[in-house]
Amino acid sequence: MKKFCYLVLAMLPLTAFAYPIDVTKQLNGMSIDYDATDTDSDIASIQVNNYGTVDATCKVVFTNGPEAPRTRKIEVPAGKHSFATAKFTRTIIKMRINLTCSPK
Repeated sequence: MKKFCYLVLAMLPLTAFAYPIDVTKQLNGMSIDYDATDTDSDIASIQVNNYGTVDATCKVVFTNGPEAPRTRKIEVPAGKHSFATAKFTRTIIKMRINLTCSPK
């Protein structure tokens, strides 16, 4: 039983922990959907899907606590999707993403 407990404790660092992601959106009446993911411990990404008939211009602001926010501007054609990613120098504990989209 002791060997089993040691084995479990030894494997504990191999488990991956995901950080929470909060997304605040301002879509201005557009048919936009998103999927935010934790790519790595210091990289966050978001996929923005445009289901409307009008092209969209989106501004994505990634915020990770004390570090400076990372701003990305992406264009999402009608019926397509685009990605935005941000890399930070520290490990992400909680990611806050502000997504603002408007018609092009």
